[in-house]
Amino acid sequence: MKSDSVAMVALPSKTHKQETVCIFGTGDFGISLGLRLLQSGYNVVYGSRDPKNSKLLPKGSKVMTHAEAAHEAQVIFVAVQREHYGFLSSLASDLDGKVLVDISNNLRSGMYTESNAEYMSTLVPAATVVKAFNTISAWALQSGGLDANRQVLVCGDRADAKQLVVDIAQALGFSALDKGSLKAASELEDLPLQLFPLWRLPLHIAIGLTAFIFFYVLIRDVIYEGVTNGKDISFRIMISMANKAFPIVALVMLALCYLPGALAGFLQIYNGTKYRRFPDWLDRWMLCRKQLGLLALAFAFLHVLYTLVIPIRYYVVYRRNVYVISLVKDNITYEFDKTAAWRYDSYFSMGILGFVLFVLLGITSFPSVSNSLNWREFRFVQSKLGYITLLLCTLHTFLYGWNKFLKPHVYKWWMPPAYMLSLVVPCVVLILKLILITPCVDNKVTRIRQGWERRSKTSQKTSQPLMA
Repeated sequence: MKSDSVAMVALPSKTHKQETVCIFGTGDFGISLGLRLLQSGYNVVYGSRDPKNSKLLPKGSKVMTHAEAAHEAQVIFVAVQREHYGFLSSLASDLDGKVLVDISNNLRSGMYTESNAEYMSTLVPAATVVKAFNTISAWALQSGGLDANRQVLVCGDRADAKQLVVDIAQALGFSALDKGSLKAASELEDLPLQLFPLWRLPLHIAIGLTAFIFFYVLIRDVIYEGVTNGKDISFRIMISMANKAFPIVALVMLALCYLPGALAGFLQIYNGTKYRRFPDWLDRWMLCRKQLGLLALAFAFLHVLYTLVIPIRYYVVYRRNVYVISLVKDNITYEFDKTAAWRYDSYFSMGILGFVLFVLLGITSFPSVSNSLNWREFRFVQSKLGYITLLLCTLHTFLYGWNKFLKPHVYKWWMPPAYMLSLVVPCVVLILKLILITPCVDNKVTRIRQGWERRSKTSQKTSQPLMA
């Protein structure tokens, strides 16, 4: 019976490295790939439209015409842009049964209706096209994957062809991940075009919060003094105001890391099941918690650095000297206040402990560290120690404000101090967590996450036996 499908060509079994690998293209990527292949023990042959002018190729490789090079290897890397694929059609007979590895990317998403790899397969239908190595840079090839992305994404319609490419990737020091059929090539080609996709929302939140808090403090501290008292204290913008904005942003963003988890717990209680999908906004929020935490840690580091320079600031030294001189002139003794001593020591202690745990959370979020932990250890650090960190940082802020909220003069233009704004989200998160860890609620959430589902009234009625 006659079939319209292309005949399947048997590929050689892969029990050792390919003797020779062919590369079409002598650009930066082709040169870096050839060099890495030579270092890994492969023979490399380049296919070029002008072999005589290809002088910058790695030592030990060969260069010849495309047709000649195609006969030298089973696996051929096509390191040219889509606009130059036209020569492949003229090599259809030479590429029969070969495995073509498409490594190309586009300048922007949606340039073509089909992926580059699928387009290549239409030009050379007798060959097997595999999409791979398009997410690897020339620098990653030169460094052997030690200082760059180590993962090669692979997709194609034939498992044996993909295995040949996977074996080459592993021989070069990379890990390979099979992404399925060639239809996934469009997704792979869009990946290099994405600029920090999981960082966009956290960055927008960080920029928005920083701008809001900065202008809020500017109005309360600088503009208020200029309007009501005629004082110009704009010099405080560089250190004092920045050191008020950074810790507030750090604390709020740390709380935002744990708020979606608490909301998810209450949502599961409301739904009575874990099998109902979370809203898209909550899913997106939960996916970027790591980025939120790392940005929060960055702001906490800035707060620490800005705090360390406070004793050597000109304004602080000047105020200290003026105050000491005034005490001496007026013969006034500075009385020791035990309450203030306890408050300030506790304030610094909470801050130091909170920052140390904050750094620990950041370290364990890195893949090199998190991969060495089992799930229970990772959950203990990121969840339990995370909430302790949030509690310590919140106490640090409470001790900073102390009883200021009771003094009417701190409400400038009826605007509360900035530190009070920073306590809203952390307190909400801690209260929600306190509710979730109470035995009656915690037991219900645990049962739901273990698969228990609340039966609806309609299902209860239908399950009841009929009375005679």
